[in-house]
Amino acid sequence: MIYLKTEEEISLLREANQLVGKTLAEVAKLIRPGVTTAELSRVAEEFIRDNGATPTFKGFPNESGEPFPAALCTSVNEMVVHGIPNDEPLKEGDIVSVDCGTFLNGYCGDSAYTFCVGEVAPEIHQLLKVTKQSLYKGIENAVAGRRLGDVGNAVQSYCESFGYGVVREFVGHGIGREMHEDPSVPNYGRRGTGILLKKGMCIAIEPMITLGDKKIIFVGDGWGVCTMDRKPAAHFEHTVAVLAGKAEILSSFDYVEQVLGDREF
Repeated sequence: MIYLKTEEEISLLREANQLVGKTLAEVAKLIRPGVTTAELSRVAEEFIRDNGATPTFKGFPNESGEPFPAALCTSVNEMVVHGIPNDEPLKEGDIVSVDCGTFLNGYCGDSAYTFCVGEVAPEIHQLLKVTKQSLYKGIENAVAGRRLGDVGNAVQSYCESFGYGVVREFVGHGIGREMHEDPSVPNYGRRGTGILLKKGMCIAIEPMITLGDKKIIFVGDGWGVCTMDRKPAAHFEHTVAVLAGKAEILSSFDYVEQVLGDREF
């Protein structure tokens, strides 16, 4: 069942998602060689709770019913998504996808950004740049009257033009009172196919793009997913409201980009 949101509900979703953007900025201040992803998650959880919200991811069950143990998903290098924060220090040249969710005033926020740890190889920087650009190409197609296949095709065609892999097994999703609502939002597809987009639909678009092959494997902890060839993967996500003419991005990278300054990632 797809729920169309009212203007009031979109306003509440905007508040929850803006808090996610501000939380990602707090994380951005800390990312450097030597910091642990467990520390990033601890700071994020404290910030979320200090702002009157709860971290949606913490306690969220997987298919086996096991609760996720942290406030953030932190996926390093070849980890595509759902990495569990740990005490292993980040190293110069790593990349880390930070996926964050909040629950505020009855509605969910969800957004992700992939950061560089110090200086990274040029080919990895390019992967991040293309993945981030593909997110906006998907958003350009998230307007009333188009179809979900238009969104996925925009992401897929752009990333594959660079020779990158587009993960199939994990996709974006609807969002509202629940973090994961209908519809599923793939990062691949054919134009003119899929569910018709209508004003008031709110969806999280999240390209998960690999430097090499698109095949993935589970790491065995019930959560993390890695590239099979162990090449790096990038992940960016925005929550958007489908409107007539142009989607509204409810989350924000502005706060992160203010922290990063001249650095893009």
